This record gives sequence, structure tokens and C-alpha cells, in this order.
Amino acid sequence: MFPLAPEGYSFVLVPALAGVVVWTFGYHEVAALCWLAALACVAFFRDPGRSSDAAPEAVLAPADGKVLSVGDAPPELAAQGLPRQISIFMSPANVHVNRAPISGVVREVRWSAGKKFPAFRDKASELNEHSFVRVEGELGSVAYKQIAGALARRVVCDLEAGQPVRRGQRVGIIKFGSRVDLFLPAGAAVEVRPGQRTRAGVTPVARLAPGRT
Repeated sequence: MFPLAPEGYSFVLVPALAGVVVWTFGYHEVAALCWLAALACVAFFRDPGRSSDAAPEAVLAPADGKVLSVGDAPPELAAQGLPRQISIFMSPANVHVNRAPISGVVREVRWSAGKKFPAFRDKASELNEHSFVRVEGELGSVAYKQIAGALARRVVCDLEAGQPVRRGQRVGIIKFGSRVDLFLPAGAAVEVRPGQRTRAGVTPVARLAPGRT
């Protein structure tokens, strides 16, 4: 059986139990649909173990999915020393558990309510529901946004300001379709391109240069 993210338990159990109930009343086709829905949720909320032997300066992908864009961060983040941005789009078929891109200390966590624009649209980063996390590591700081998409129900962030975090550590999940934006310092060397596939906690997407921010 797939390791399952805790956030998925109710999404799996409710249709599974509903299928048992309606089966006992003779509604076999409805029961089959309930069990298919439960299996789909098992697949969506799967939480496979991940590890990486990447070099210490490597920034790992915070999400499974496809690199949507590599470019300039919004001006307010550039002003904070994070002028580069990598956007990763997560389809419903991807693992939706997010992982820490670097090891360090969480310096900022905030959540914003918002709309439900498709996650691949540029304005989704600012207008959709999202969380923002900034992590300060030995080689510099990075930040990321968990952004809800058109089908997303809720962004779940497991971190709090002040706590230590380990690279590749599970840090949250976005339910049902989403995107993660990663923000990097000017000295970071980006190692991915649009269209490339990533795996959270495994794929190096950039490298931080010692002594540069």
C-alpha cells in the first residue's frame, strides 16, 4: 500500500465507507464509484519516502511536477535579496507533498487567502490562496510559495517561524492541483529549464555559491 499523507485519511475513508453502506442496500454500481473515488484519493495523497545525495550547496525541488518558468521574481522579493524565481506546476497526477529546498531555520511563515485562478497563470502567485515560507541556511536564504490552483481546496503548511528544517523534509501539502514558486538569491546557479520534470526532495534545481547571497 502507498504511504499516505495524513491529510488524505478522511478523503479516502469517507467514500470507502460510503461504498460499503450503499453496497449493503444493493446499489452496487454506486458502491463501485465510491471505491473508485477512494482509490483516486489514495493515489493523490500518496507520500513516498524521498532522499537525496546531492551536494550541500544544492537547492532541491520543493515539489513534484513540471518547471513552468524560470525568470525574475516579483519586485518585492527582489528587494529582499531573492530576485530569481522557479515555478513548478503540479498536476492532479503528481505527488502533492512538498519538501524543504534547503536546510536551515525558518525565518518567516505567512498565509494569504485568495481566489482560485488556474495555478499555471502568472497572477495565481499573488491572487490565489498561498503560503509563503522563507528559510535561512548556511549558504544563504531561499523562499517558496505553496499556491492553490483552480481545483485546490486548501494549502497546508507544517512549518512555524523559528523552527529548524532539514533539506528534503516534508513541509506541507496542497490539496487537488497547485503550484510552488521557489525564490532564490542572485548568486544562485539555476540548473533546470521550463518543461523539465522535478521530484520533491530529490531533483537539484539550483546551487548556492558559498559566500554569496
